[in-house]
Amino acid sequence: MSTTKLYPSSITSYTIESLKEEARQLIEKGILSRQQPIYTLCKYIPAREWVCIECELERGEYLLRDTIADLVAYENWEND
Repeated sequence: MSTTKLYPSSITSYTIESLKEEARQLIEKGILSRQQPIYTLCKYIPAREWVCIECELERGEYLLRDTIADLVAYENWEND
């Protein structure tokens, strides 16, 4: 099983919005589930960059044990 990396190594700035978007993409691809903890995202981010992500999550008042659903916060339902 190959792992998909969220961010290319050239990115030096991280935002909650970019992290949310990447998490949504991984959910849509079926790689992640909304019920998994946020720390599951670390599999898809290079280890040297994870510290920056943790800091950004902390600024946004997210805990690593919170679910990805807490991070992405919404889904668009087209069949409603």
